[in-house]
Amino acid sequence: QVQLVESGGGLVQPGGSLRLSCAASKVIFSIYFMGWYRQPLGKERELVASITTRDVTNYADSVKGRFTISRDKSKNTVYLQMNSLKPEDTAVYYCNAELHVGTYDNEYWGQGTQVTVSS
Repeated sequence: QVQLVESGGGLVQPGGSLRLSCAASKVIFSIYFMGWYRQPLGKERELVASITTRDVTNYADSVKGRFTISRDKSKNTVYLQMNSLKPEDTAVYYCNAELHVGTYDNEYWGQGTQVTVSS
């Protein structure tokens, strides 16, 4: 059963914008920390941004001031608004949901969506 469904990737010129969406089940959205990771070709996956259930956000230094992560409770969806995109933002972007409670650890990953920034 697919728990996270991503959408919104594509090709954009430098300086452009894209918005990624990650639709989650109601249970996951309600109690899991959500985040976006990215993996450039040939490189390791890295955290881009995360958001808690109380809307506390965290960003990688490379995207601060350009990307915004947000949650829509009415749609059980997490968004990543990406502005002023640069070629180095090119990567496969993955939605992630994590829960760590005591000794219980669980996480889910989306299928990934390609973002390409090129002229």
